[in-house]
Amino acid sequence: MADQRFEFERVPLIVSFDEELKHAETYGFSGTQGSVWLEGQLLRPLGKPSKTVVLFMHPATTLQLLPMPTAMAQAGVHVICGGSRYAKNDSALIMEKVVRDMGEYIRHAKEDLGYEMVALAGWSGGASLSLFYQGEAENPTIIATPAGDPYDLTAAGLIPADGVMMIAAHASRARTLSEWVDPSVIDELNPDQREFDLDIYNPKNPNQAPYDEVYVTRYREAQLARIRRITTWVRDKYNELSSREAKEHERAFVVHRTMADLRWVDPNVDPNDREPGRCYMGDPESANVGPAGLARYSSLRSWLSQWSYDDTRADAPKGAARISVPLLVVENSADDAAPASHPKMVFDAAAQTDREYSVIRNATHYYKGQPELLTQAVRITQNWMASKGLIE
Repeated sequence: MADQRFEFERVPLIVSFDEELKHAETYGFSGTQGSVWLEGQLLRPLGKPSKTVVLFMHPATTLQLLPMPTAMAQAGVHVICGGSRYAKNDSALIMEKVVRDMGEYIRHAKEDLGYEMVALAGWSGGASLSLFYQGEAENPTIIATPAGDPYDLTAAGLIPADGVMMIAAHASRARTLSEWVDPSVIDELNPDQREFDLDIYNPKNPNQAPYDEVYVTRYREAQLARIRRITTWVRDKYNELSSREAKEHERAFVVHRTMADLRWVDPNVDPNDREPGRCYMGDPESANVGPAGLARYSSLRSWLSQWSYDDTRADAPKGAARISVPLLVVENSADDAAPASHPKMVFDAAAQTDREYSVIRNATHYYKGQPELLTQAVRITQNWMASKGLIE
C-alpha cells in the first residue's frame, strides 16, 4: 500500500434500538427507558471514499483516541470506533448484550452509512468480542445469558462481518483474569489475609523469580481455584436472591488484588520482548491493589458472563473455531498487556478458515514512543485487507 497520509474528520455516531430490560444495568437515561443508545465515532479520511469500514469495538471502553484507529484513518482507512452500552463501566457488563451492540453498529454501517463491507478490528479485549460476534452472526445459538436470563441472539438478525483482525489482543477477559488474579488472597472480604508463599509481591516470599515449573504450575492452579471459588459464591448468592422472590435481584461486589501475573515479575514465564517489572498499567504491584484493576467491580450476572472461566462465551479460541471469514492475527512481541501465548492460541484454533499471522518485533501494547512500529502495524492490516478484497 502507498504511504499516503490523509486528514480525517471525526463524525459522532449515535445508534439506538428498542430493548426492554427487566433490570437496569447502567446509570441514567440510556438503557433504562426502553431503548439502548450507543455512542461512537466515524473516523473518515477526507477525499478518500471507501466501500469498506473497519470497526474497532471493546466491551468496556472507547477506542477512538488510541493510536491504532487514528493511524489507520490517517492512512486512508475508514474507521468506526464503537462504544458499547457499558462504555467505561464494566461492573454490570453482559457480553451477550455487547454482541447485540456490535451488531447494531454493523447494521448502521451498511444500511445507514452505505458501506458494503465491514472488517472487525479486535484490539486487546476487542478480539474475543469480535470473534464471539462473528461466530454467533454466522451461526446464532444463544437464547440466554450464562445466568439463565433470556436474551435471544438468534432473533437479533446479526449481520456477519467480512473479515476479522486480532491485534495486540488476549484470548478472553476470563482467560486473562485467570492468569492475572492474585491467588494469595484467602478471604475475599479481607484482602490482607493472604497465603504467604503465593504473594509474588512480598519480598519475604521464599519463591522468587526466576520461578521453576513446579511453582508456576502451583501458582496457575491456585489462580484458577480462586476464580472458581468466586464463581461458586456468585452462583450460590444468585440462587439465594432468586429464591427470595423479592425485589433484590442482583448483588454488586469487589474483587481485590487482580493484577498479579507471573509474567510481569519473571520474563522467563511465557517469554516475549516485554520489559520485566512493568505492565501496561505501570508498576504491577500498584496496579494489583488499584481501583482500575481488571474485574475490580462486578455484579453476579456480569461475573458469569465476562469473568467466569467456565461460564463465559466470549472466548477468542472458541469464536475463532466457528468463523468462515478470513482472519489476521497480529502479535506485538513486547506486549505488556496481552499474554504472549494468546495470539498463537487463537490462530491455532482457526484452522478451518483462511488465516494469517504476523509478528511486530519489539512493539508494546500501545506503541507508545514507537511511531515506526505503529506504521508497520497499519501497513500489515492494509496489505492484508487489500489481499482479501476488503479494500481497494
